[in-house]
Amino acid sequence: MAKTPAPTNTLFARLRDACRDDWRAYTGHAFVRGLADGSLPEKCFRHYLGQDYLFLIHFARAYGLAAFKADDLADLRQAAAGLHAIIDVEMGLHVKFCAGWGLSEAAMAALPEAEETLAYTRYVLETGSAGDLLDLHVALAPCMLGYAEIARGLIADKATKLDDNPYRAWIEMYAGDDYQAMAADEEATLDRLMARRGGEGRVPALAKNFRQATRLEAAFWQMGLDA
Repeated sequence: MAKTPAPTNTLFARLRDACRDDWRAYTGHAFVRGLADGSLPEKCFRHYLGQDYLFLIHFARAYGLAAFKADDLADLRQAAAGLHAIIDVEMGLHVKFCAGWGLSEAAMAALPEAEETLAYTRYVLETGSAGDLLDLHVALAPCMLGYAEIARGLIADKATKLDDNPYRAWIEMYAGDDYQAMAADEEATLDRLMARRGGEGRVPALAKNFRQATRLEAAFWQMGLDA
């Protein structure tokens, strides 16, 4: 049976198409290619993991901000669920994963934030603070939905090396059903918020914010590569 093609008229698809070159630079970054074939230097991956731990803390703060920005119970519950998922589930998985790479939670918590981490996390929080709930979710989208697309693409690509690849667990974690379902929920949330809070007049500004967050994601990869 032929698979139903992915929708191309979602808000996420429209924003992604509005910055195709930046999106390709992010999803096809040399860091990602190094994950795919296992050639990424391990010191680069460790540096990325430590900074990603710090990033997740601010990601959780963003969901706290989403709760503040909520104006009905459905949005409040969605924000609370996101906050719980990051603090009680994803952080735990990240810490466990990092332990396998010789990184303790205490060591990661003591790390100074890289300039790229500061720039990205504060951009998301400032965008969300200045705007509404839709602005905040658009700023978050390149991270959550981008990782899902990257991992899904790597798993589907026959050129991706899985056997004896030290980064196989990372690829499979983000390509797994749990993360993919979470990303699908986020994509649906974008459409729901757009229907309630948006209009065609908002698309250019949303695309601008999405593009900037995408560029900051690419810079985050480069930070790891430059370690």
